[in-house]
Amino acid sequence: MTSDKNRVVIFDTTMRDGEQSPGASMSLEEKIQISRIFDELGVDIIEAGFPIASPGDYEAVKEISKILKNSIPCGLSRHTKKDIDACHEALKAAPRFRIHTFIST
Repeated sequence: MTSDKNRVVIFDTTMRDGEQSPGASMSLEEKIQISRIFDELGVDIIEAGFPIASPGDYEAVKEISKILKNSIPCGLSRHTKKDIDACHEALKAAPRFRIHTFIST
């Protein structure tokens, strides 16, 4: 990241939130392909999924974390040890990563 106050940081949620739209679904291969494109375009952070939600999301986060060269992979997690541990496990192949947390209401 930079200290330039005018720089816009892009945090993309297509891989996770984009699948919340009715009828929207992506295969692992499609998620990897999209992630590679975003990485080449300079997207700063790519939220790859919610690892605890399903084996498919876990695998997507894990595989995307391995292939990014510039973007920072991110996983979504609730504020529970089990969720955070799953997120960390899925992301740990990346040299740097983020865990995006939320509190359920």
